[in-house]
Amino acid sequence: MYRMFVLIFCLGLVCAGLVRSGPAGAAADGADALSRVRDPAELPSIGRHRVTDVVDGDTVVLDTGREVRLVGIQAPKLPLGRKGFAEWPLAPESRQALVDLVDGRTVTLHAGGATEDRHGRILAHLVTDDGVWIQGEMISRGLARVYTFPDNRALTEALYGREADARAARAGIWALDWYAVRPPARLDSEIGTFQVVEGTVVSAARAGRTVYLNFGRDWRRDFTVSIPERLLERFSALGRDPLAWTGKTVRVRGWLREKNGPWIEVTHPEMIEGPITDP
Repeated sequence: MYRMFVLIFCLGLVCAGLVRSGPAGAAADGADALSRVRDPAELPSIGRHRVTDVVDGDTVVLDTGREVRLVGIQAPKLPLGRKGFAEWPLAPESRQALVDLVDGRTVTLHAGGATEDRHGRILAHLVTDDGVWIQGEMISRGLARVYTFPDNRALTEALYGREADARAARAGIWALDWYAVRPPARLDSEIGTFQVVEGTVVSAARAGRTVYLNFGRDWRRDFTVSIPERLLERFSALGRDPLAWTGKTVRVRGWLREKNGPWIEVTHPEMIEGPITDP
């Protein structure tokens, strides 16, 4: 009963346009519940429009002239006029797939969190009139990967399930080493890039107001994941305790930074999958 109340409460906030940044308190619990929703139709509709153009594999233009960023996924990136930006492998193919799916078609926009980004783009999940969930389809085809934000985490579990199937089938990007899931020891040359990293936690410890997951014995050089202490309650609400992950295998994704070796800072629980158990 409590979970149902929380879900309804959070959906009400989304409909009112109040969920615009990282939620707190009851809204945070509701956002955590939304990550487990499996059908975009369960999210509130924020409009129905025709797609008139496709920018890239995760961005479209509506008949209103506004752009929509497809939340929950990251497609291979095109340069789009950015000087010195190298095109990511399969970026044109990803865009073409989205063209085939939605260009000229009417779609319903569903909100599972913030509804506008700092660039003024609408943030939404898209569903066609014949029921195709566009984010899910792009993930299933291996032409995008899961990419979440603190204020947009709806449908994460469903997206991860589709991504796992695409990865197992080596579909699209998953057939290329450029997008491969990296072991912790292969990250030094990847600083500044978005990566999916899978490895065994050598030690999990709290220092001050931060929990550190160390993937090597030398924390000054080896890959580390940091989790702000304030997020532990959210992990706990999902039945997860990062401090108990020593010896466990997890998969984490994010932008790699340099801080005593390769480092990813976790901003919300959905950035980490696991602990992962062998089938």
